[in-house]
Amino acid sequence: MHKRETFKIVLITIGVLAVIVINAIIFNEETQDILDVPETIKAKKPVPDFSVYTQVEEKKAAFFNYLRPEVEKQNAYLLTLRHYVQTLYRKALAEEPFSEDDITRLAWLEKEYRVKSSDPLNTKLLNLLQKIDVVPAELVLVQAANESAWGTSRFARDGYNFFGLWCFSKGCGFVPSRRNDDASHEVAKFDSLSRATYTYMRNLNRHDAYKDLREIRSRLRANQIAINGVALAEGLMKYSERGAAYVEELQNMIKYNEEFLGE
Repeated sequence: MHKRETFKIVLITIGVLAVIVINAIIFNEETQDILDVPETIKAKKPVPDFSVYTQVEEKKAAFFNYLRPEVEKQNAYLLTLRHYVQTLYRKALAEEPFSEDDITRLAWLEKEYRVKSSDPLNTKLLNLLQKIDVVPAELVLVQAANESAWGTSRFARDGYNFFGLWCFSKGCGFVPSRRNDDASHEVAKFDSLSRATYTYMRNLNRHDAYKDLREIRSRLRANQIAINGVALAEGLMKYSERGAAYVEELQNMIKYNEEFLGE
């Protein structure tokens, strides 16, 4: 009888500890600030060696399966930010005061997405809503394949840069072997796949060169048409010196790889 009571006490203790641990995990997730950029579990793991695949179909599947979870996570994060800005806009329309946290977060979003802090509040929020939105996964995936030679470039392998992103301070990345003598840019190096993907999406969402992409996306939303990669690719004319040829290549890649781009 004594052993049975002891066993019950042990079980109760284990149960209580389990509840404490679960609550701690939930609490940490709930208190994560909305402005914290998310990371996938494998974000800092070494990039797979995609050159080992001899079958084209296997290589494509492996490449897209590696990147897709990160793209989906970053798009989910963008939607979270977007919903938050929509909440702020509703508050502004109702002339409800913003909390201190709201004011701090809004200042961060203005800086992060290059919205003028001097603009009227409603104008700032509408500008943020145009900039903070998803980038279709199929477009991200084929552009990553195009820019990184299907994950085999040294920039992708050693710096998670699948998107050909540049940086402009000495030592910020890799010095390109074909850089002109008078050029100072480097190919950016990142410490995780999450940070690289977030930076790429932020680049499309805030840089003046991709204003057309954002306008196309806004028109699709306004007309309740699904945001798709073929349509948004039209806004990437300035991503490459090849211009229209580059856009057409991305659109064809989306069409030709449709079977690999889905889950």
